Amino acid sequence: MASPSQQDADDFAIVAWREDGRWEASALPPHVLDDLDMLLRALRQQPAEGGTLGMVAMGDDFFLLARVLGPGEPRLMLSDLTAAVDWPLAQAALDMLDDPLDDDDLDDVVPAGDLGIVADLGMEAMELAALCDDPELFPDEALEAIAGRLGFGPVFNQALDAVMR
Repeated sequence: MASPSQQDADDFAIVAWREDGRWEASALPPHVLDDLDMLLRALRQQPAEGGTLGMVAMGDDFFLLARVLGPGEPRLMLSDLTAAVDWPLAQAALDMLDDPLDDDDLDDVVPAGDLGIVADLGMEAMELAALCDDPELFPDEALEAIAGRLGFGPVFNQALDAVMR
């Protein structure tokens, strides 16, 4: 889907999960950024209490949350639906959400998908929407804020440090 030339050194994917009542996080290999199905397969491979949460940042453009809870359909939240114009990963997310992008959508930066994706973990839909609406916040900063709010900021930062080495 996304070509390697389209990926940036700041692009990353991290999986977070709970094990024995504690949050864990780990970097995912860069190739999962190329294909939504690969990302979801990687998330499903991690056994976890309450499923796994995939957190993807694509440069300065957008972030994607993907939550896998068992064998059912994943829950997705894309920070900016206009990213689908330039990013195949974002387009694949919109396709899975059955949320087609039309010309009227290109005027505003708005999130798409399940804003309540992490509500049961402690972050309400309105808080997530506010992060998406903040023009000063880069995708990695938004994901760091989400991880902090959900209680796994330190393990998220450790995983992120491993990616950025």
